[in-house]
Amino acid sequence: MHESNRTAPAAQALGRFHRASAWIRRRRKALISSALRGAAYSFGTGAIGLIFWWLRQYL
Repeated sequence: MHESNRTAPAAQALGRFHRASAWIRRRRKALISSALRGAAYSFGTGAIGLIFWWLRQYL
């Protein structure tokens, strides 16, 4: 009879993981740069928001 290949789904999952990790390794510098830029924008937005909140409370 014909037996099913039980290792095929595991091999596909490993292949997807390998491709994803390779993609991240190739683009690590761009990802880190984007993350730092986003953190700087969010910090700046929060700081401005706190300054305006403080101004409204005390003026």
